[in-house]
Amino acid sequence: MNTANPAQQRPARLKVGIIGPGRVGSVLGVALEQVGHSVVAVSAVSEASRARAAQRLPGAHLCEPAEVVEAADLILLTVPDDALAPLANGLAETGAPVAGRLVAHVSGAHGYSVLAPVTAEGALPLALHPVMTFTGRDEDLNRLANCSFGITSPEPLRPIAEALVVEMGAEPVWIEEERRGLYHAALAGGANHLVTLVAESAALLGVAGVEHPGRMLGPILGAALDNALRLGIDGLSGPVLRGDAQTVADHIAQLREHSPESVAGYVALARLTADRALAAGLLKPQDAERLLDVLA
Repeated sequence: MNTANPAQQRPARLKVGIIGPGRVGSVLGVALEQVGHSVVAVSAVSEASRARAAQRLPGAHLCEPAEVVEAADLILLTVPDDALAPLANGLAETGAPVAGRLVAHVSGAHGYSVLAPVTAEGALPLALHPVMTFTGRDEDLNRLANCSFGITSPEPLRPIAEALVVEMGAEPVWIEEERRGLYHAALAGGANHLVTLVAESAALLGVAGVEHPGRMLGPILGAALDNALRLGIDGLSGPVLRGDAQTVADHIAQLREHSPESVAGYVALARLTADRALAAGLLKPQDAERLLDVLA
């Protein structure tokens, strides 16, 4: 691959290597192959990753990480966040031929500086984080299209990062290197904790005798999410907004009886809701005071 002027390049037909072809890596590999790139090599440790690679990327050669690098123009490091820095160090220390090759990771928590060891050896670093949850199921590929990617790179490589994302049918969104931690905290707090909240609500409804909690929750949660995305805090409803301190106190009493481990989370979220509503002028100060007494 000619790397003399990366800012002027289009990432046309690349040989792709994937280190860690798990839930995310295997999906990105398929997405890249669908637009004409070729996944030529993968390195997998777990049996699950090996099986996923064999199923989704049957044309890729299973080999060691250094061999993946040698075979590819674009190397995707799709490993857990905490394994990324050690992997980059290991590739540099073992002399993997990274010079002139695009090396991209998919971690939301890191920018391209985590790739400093291979960048120092001449690699072209990219951070390409798909803003999507991956379950390992086939529908992951469909969800990838039309989602956003948080991208971060040295400025000369930005056109390449953006082009790769656009090719996969997604939207590139530029995130400054120093903002990656905040960016990822926002996403994890929303998506990951949402699953916990919904699962907890469904479990409590089951205890309350609701036979199909998901069917009951679907419409109200869908409306709440739509309101939040369109209106922000102005989409809020419920007892905290109304200042119904006694209702909130009753909620806490019921949770203490049936799900004591969830009380701290309910109280913390109710306090945050009250603070946001008060700051937005949606909650009267005297109502907020009564609520905070209950939540103390």
